[in-house]
Amino acid sequence: MTDSKKLRIAVIGAGKMGTYHAKLLGKAPDVDLVGVCDTNVWKAQLAAWQSNTVAVRDYKDVLGRVDAVVIAVPTPLHHEVGRAALEAGAHVLIEKPLASSVEEARELLNLSEQKKLVLQVGHIERFNPAVLEAVKHIRDPRYITVERLGPYDPRMSHIGVVLDLMIHDLDILLTLVGSEVESLEALGAHLLSGHEDIANVRVRFKTGCIADVTASRISLGKSRKLRAFQKDSYVSLDYGSTALKIYRKKAPVIKSLKDVEILTPKLTSENPLKNEHAHFLDCIRHNRKPWPSGERGVEALKLALQVSEELERYELSGHSGSRSLVPNWAQDLGKIAKSVGKDILRS
Repeated sequence: MTDSKKLRIAVIGAGKMGTYHAKLLGKAPDVDLVGVCDTNVWKAQLAAWQSNTVAVRDYKDVLGRVDAVVIAVPTPLHHEVGRAALEAGAHVLIEKPLASSVEEARELLNLSEQKKLVLQVGHIERFNPAVLEAVKHIRDPRYITVERLGPYDPRMSHIGVVLDLMIHDLDILLTLVGSEVESLEALGAHLLSGHEDIANVRVRFKTGCIADVTASRISLGKSRKLRAFQKDSYVSLDYGSTALKIYRKKAPVIKSLKDVEILTPKLTSENPLKNEHAHFLDCIRHNRKPWPSGERGVEALKLALQVSEELERYELSGHSGSRSLVPNWAQDLGKIAKSVGKDILRS
């Protein structure tokens, strides 16, 4: 495939994220956006109008006419749609998580390898300019804290906050630490949906690094921050404002702030999703493995499901059978969280 040839791409799923994909791809000079597919024809038509293409009700109608697809359907459909696309010979960019189960995810990975097709997972935070710069400065972290807070979105009620939001940070953690997980502890509560809406997890890695990760979708405001502490420096990253600061020791013993160097690397202003698309297209054109590869997608999903299993044991607002396992302070936190959830629903 030559660099000058336009790649024929279809977007499958015309929800919020699918529409966002379609708008950007519709403007890409090296892409021929064949269509936007959704069983809801009105949503498909609206997304198609906004991206200068056509609406398609059944995604299978475009599979024989495209080089690649972007899959942005609900998570339970990832495996079915992803498998059909790969079997039809299309390269696939699929929104996170890769699938609903590790078994389904591995099947997609194996199929992509058999067909020699690109399988990229939509871990968009990898393409945040602040993250792209931070990975150059984080080496052998000893402690990492992450918080990802945001308002409730009913369209994601079919999965919990771990697979909805926290999986982004779990993927970044696995990338930064570069180590297998030794153990984890997690607490959470379901407030507005049938799955956990707030979760906190402590992950211990075999290198000795410890990470505390919090994800919530019951916050009225948004916050997406990561802080990494290592032997001679502290890295502070703000995903939302695309900001990065590095605090580095200039002397073995810190006697004053003059012994601390503060760096603020200049970051690009590129749209993370645009970066993600560019990477996907480059991997297709040059037969390269994506940075957020299928293998990485499987590992992130595996860790996320381990967290979810741990949450079921210590779910603060769950069934009474698990209450005896939860300390008193956690039970009190669960009562407070449920109260907050009721207030949000009334507002």
